[in-house]
Order: sequence, then structure tokens, then C-alpha cells
Amino acid sequence: MLVLGAAMEGSGAMTLIVETLSEPLRQLSPILALALIYAVTSVLTELVTNNAVAVIMTPIAVGVAAALGLDPRAFVVVVMFGASASFATPVGYQTNTMVYNAGGYRFTDFLRLGLPMNILAGAVTVVLAPIIWPLEP
Repeated sequence: MLVLGAAMEGSGAMTLIVETLSEPLRQLSPILALALIYAVTSVLTELVTNNAVAVIMTPIAVGVAAALGLDPRAFVVVVMFGASASFATPVGYQTNTMVYNAGGYRFTDFLRLGLPMNILAGAVTVVLAPIIWPLEP
């Protein structure tokens, strides 16, 4: 995944993504921009391994923060937490996959319990990250 991240940087794809995201995010408050980065990271981590999502989303989050004139630390923190909070599917994290079959769980069990956990983790992270790491440089 590090190679993919480097390829996205080198090819200009990362710059294109950041420029595309930055313009609409300028219209939002910084907290909503932070929440959007968390939400995208959280959705992606439910489908792909958390390491891959962190490698791809971190430079995007830093680029978006820089384009908005904000300190990127809170953005990096929401990516870290969003990539680690994989509760809603059995495929996003290897431990979920291991207990899925062994425990006799259904996919809907993960959604039913994991989705509220993802929302709670996201809300707490988006509220606390800018308090601990202020968004203004």
C-alpha cells in the first residue's frame, strides 16, 4: 500500500483528489470538513484493510487541511481513528473476519451493532480532535 500511496503522489492523482475535494469543502465549516474526512475513511475501512485506507487517506487529509488553511494534525487523527474503527462489516478488519464464521454471526449482526459504534466513535473523534489539536495554525 505504501507503493500505491507513492504512486498516487507521483502521478498527480493525489493533487487532483485534493483539489477536487477542497473547493466544495471551503463552503463548509472546518468541523464538517473534518467529519467528512472521517466518514470517507470509515466507509473505506469497512471495505478494505485499515492499513491501506490509512496510507491512501492520510495524504488526502493533509492536503485538504493545507488547502483549507488548517492545521493538519486533527485531520490525521481522524484518519487514524476512522481507519481503525471497523465495526460495521466482517470484512474490514481481520479479527472481525475470524469471529464472523467461528461465532456463527450474520452480516447483519455487524451492521446492527457496528454501525452505531462507528457513529459514536466518529462523533467523539470529530468533537475531541480539534479540541486537543486546534484547527487554526
